[in-house]
Amino acid sequence: MKTINLGIVGATGLVGETFLKILEEYKTPINDLRLFASEQSLGKKIPFRGKEIAVQTLTPNCFKGLDVVFFSSGDSISLEWAPKAVADGAFAIDNSAAFRMDPQTALIVPEVNFQHLTDPKKPQIIANPNCSTIQMILPLEALKPLGLISVRVASYQSVSGAGKEAIEDLRVQSQAVLNNQAPQPGKNFVRPIAFDCHPIIGSLDDDGFCSEENKIVAETKKILSMPQLKVSAFTVRVPTLNSHAEAVWLEVQKQTDPQEIYSLLKAFKGITVMEDKKDFSSLSAVTNKDDVFVSRLKKVRDFANTWQMWVVADNIRRGAATNGLLIAQKLFQ
Repeated sequence: MKTINLGIVGATGLVGETFLKILEEYKTPINDLRLFASEQSLGKKIPFRGKEIAVQTLTPNCFKGLDVVFFSSGDSISLEWAPKAVADGAFAIDNSAAFRMDPQTALIVPEVNFQHLTDPKKPQIIANPNCSTIQMILPLEALKPLGLISVRVASYQSVSGAGKEAIEDLRVQSQAVLNNQAPQPGKNFVRPIAFDCHPIIGSLDDDGFCSEENKIVAETKKILSMPQLKVSAFTVRVPTLNSHAEAVWLEVQKQTDPQEIYSLLKAFKGITVMEDKKDFSSLSAVTNKDDVFVSRLKKVRDFANTWQMWVVADNIRRGAATNGLLIAQKLFQ
């Protein structure tokens, strides 16, 4: 990968901090690194490779001279500033939902559909998919040769998906319960999340589906270029700190067996397979790892050509920061 000039918008958030950590680990060659956040963080010094970099705020022409800008500050910031980054000559890799379903914007998981970028040398906005979509897309792409008919998924999503304040909510509320006190609603959850589960993530539409479920359905079809694929999602917030898990039911056209499925999964970059039926990947075990972990594969009784699997990944790392960095690596390799 060539040396690049890089900007991070939302550098003090969970995803921004993880992005910096991965840049350190991957030893990504960087000449100029600019960190952007809100006015509350203006001037804050963030250590990086033996130096301290002062946080800036977004101002006109602040992206001039940068090759790529990674956005992780929410839809409104991305809608306003990602086009300005492109106008300043940079690729804008956006982790928000602002552009994901825009027909003119590529929604990229690099191992799956990098070819959707029609001109990878032209600065443009590139959408990073939802974290829950990313971890499911890898095994789905790996198993495409079996002929995908339908996908059903139930997710179990940690509070880190809602940001730093959600993690603090869980810590405070859990401590209250352990002290035999009634947990109070936090900044992120109307009802306390400690020792509980919430079957709604995001806003509800008129049919009762929440925004997280709708994202998974629509993004899966777009990334796989399979608009007719039948996809159903049910998303649940669970009282764990980090990583997301998914129970996935996959209906395929081909008569197959576990050995063929394992072979396809193991051949796909970015997937770790656990074949021992008694073993499984847990949320805490995959934290700080880049792979998607697949375990508990089994053929579903009473349903023709239907298989079930447990899919787990670090939502902040694999589901956001790592995906963004992998896009940048392919752009500038």
